[in-house]
Amino acid sequence: MTVNSTLTARGLLLDMDGTLVNSDAVVERIWRRWAGENNLDPEDVLAVAHGRQGWSTMAELLPERPMEVNHAENDRMLAEEVTNVDGVVAIPGAPEFMAAIADLPHALVTSASQALAESRMAAAALRVPALRITSELVTASKPDPEGFLKAAAELGISPEDCLVFEDSEAGIAAAKSAGMPVLGVGPRAAAFTPTAHIPDLTHLRIENLSDGTIAIHLTH
Repeated sequence: MTVNSTLTARGLLLDMDGTLVNSDAVVERIWRRWAGENNLDPEDVLAVAHGRQGWSTMAELLPERPMEVNHAENDRMLAEEVTNVDGVVAIPGAPEFMAAIADLPHALVTSASQALAESRMAAAALRVPALRITSELVTASKPDPEGFLKAAAELGISPEDCLVFEDSEAGIAAAKSAGMPVLGVGPRAAAFTPTAHIPDLTHLRIENLSDGTIAIHLTH
C-alpha cells in the first residue's frame, strides 16, 4: 500500500458503531420495526438514527411526543439490543488497529450504553478501551460535542490535539463542533466532509513518534 496522507494527534477518540463494529444489521432490524410501529418511513428513520442516542432520534422524528416516553422506549430498546448481537462483526482492520493503539492515549466515545458497548465489542471480539464515554456519562447526544470534549478532558489532551474516528453525520458534526479533526471511516462518512476519509481500518498505519505524537498514515 502507498501512503497518500498523514494525520497527527496526541489522542485518539473512537466511535463504535460503524467505526469499529459493524452493527448495521441489528440497528436496521430494531429501527425498521420502530418505524412501522410509529407509521414512519424506515429509510427516513435510519437516515437520522445512525450515531445518535435512541431518545434523540425519537425526539427528532416525533417532536410532539413527551420526552419521558422517548426515554422509556429507549431504555426498552437498549435492553433488547444488548442481547441482540446476531450479525455484529468487526469493521475490517479493527482488531489490528486496536492492537496498534493499545499503549497510546485513546478513548471510546459512543452513543451506546456501557452494557451495549461491552456487548457489541465482545461480539466483534474487540478490546474495550479503558476509558469509555458512554450514554450514561453525557447529558446530550451527538451531534452535541459533549462526549468528545469529556473524553479529551479525561485524557488531559486539548481538543485540537485529538483525532476523532467516526462514520455518521451526527458523530462527524459533533467532532467538528468540538474543534477536533475527524477521520471518516466507511461509506457513510464520505458525504459529511470529514477532515480525511478511509474505506475501512485496513487503510491506515499507526506510528508512535518519539515526541509523543501519533502519526496516522492513510493508505490506498
